[in-house]
Amino acid sequence: MTAPTLDILAIGNAIVDVLAATDDAFLAQEGMTKGQMQLIDAPRAQSLYAGMGAGREVSGGSAANTLAGAAMLGARCGFVGQVADDQLGEVFVHDIRAQGIAFDIPARDAAIPTGRCLILVSADGQRTMNTYLGAAQFLPVAAVDPALVESAAVLLLEGYLWDPAEPRAAMQAAIRIARAAGRKVALGVSAVFCILNHHADFVALVERGDIDILFANEEELLALAALDDFDAALDKIARSVPLLVVTRGADGAIAVENGATRHVVAAEPVTRIVDTTGAGDLFSAGFLAGQAQGRAIADCLTMGAVAAAEIISHYGARPETDLRALVANRLG
Repeated sequence: MTAPTLDILAIGNAIVDVLAATDDAFLAQEGMTKGQMQLIDAPRAQSLYAGMGAGREVSGGSAANTLAGAAMLGARCGFVGQVADDQLGEVFVHDIRAQGIAFDIPARDAAIPTGRCLILVSADGQRTMNTYLGAAQFLPVAAVDPALVESAAVLLLEGYLWDPAEPRAAMQAAIRIARAAGRKVALGVSAVFCILNHHADFVALVERGDIDILFANEEELLALAALDDFDAALDKIARSVPLLVVTRGADGAIAVENGATRHVVAAEPVTRIVDTTGAGDLFSAGFLAGQAQGRAIADCLTMGAVAAAEIISHYGARPETDLRALVANRLG
């Protein structure tokens, strides 16, 4: 088998985050559930954007956020996603390439604009997300280059993108290519609603052996296992996936290898939680970067915890501090 030239190739939503501070009154006024994510249409995106306070725009998307962190930690990364030929599309392309991430998917016509996520950040750091997928939901199968997939040690799939039919087909094609090439496939299930909408699909992916690394948080794990008890859910899912990684917020994270060996890491201390946007994405970044470096699972978990702690200490889901330096200080 040819040696990989990329450590991680991710397929995910190409979207731009628009972040603004909020309060509970505004969330209630707009009929939102604090801390949740919902998909919205173009008219809703326009009206909500008009009602938000002053904010800032930064490139986002769950898998793209993971790549940004992993690239900062030295991983060789590539991205497959769909933008439109518009201003936000140009912002996204510039930002991801500036991170040293390979990205060359042609932009589509701007009749359907580049996706955006309107993120309302509460005083306690919780984020309420409203996502208009736009062009991202029209990623075609043709965008999946077999040679590119075969060149990556790990194919990372973003669960959010499983919802629209076209990119779901693209990811299914990529899975087949990666498995035939002997590469690993990682899946981030992204959100409880993704699991509830596609529970049978996700369970089938795991039980067929299509997934080598599964990322979930505690709530997502329970939804995937269809159980209420964390330990029972962990045991159930871990039996079907070689490496299960579950984040638990302030309670740290746990990884289970081959359904048996458990590794646990505490959350890294944070002076003040500003914005939890991207915490899971950056945990995955640190973990996968550690895997690319051949580190032990315990160290990979610590790298994930370090990256997650950095991201929740400021607004936005892209690192603002040198993650490599933070990891070196923590692990030597």
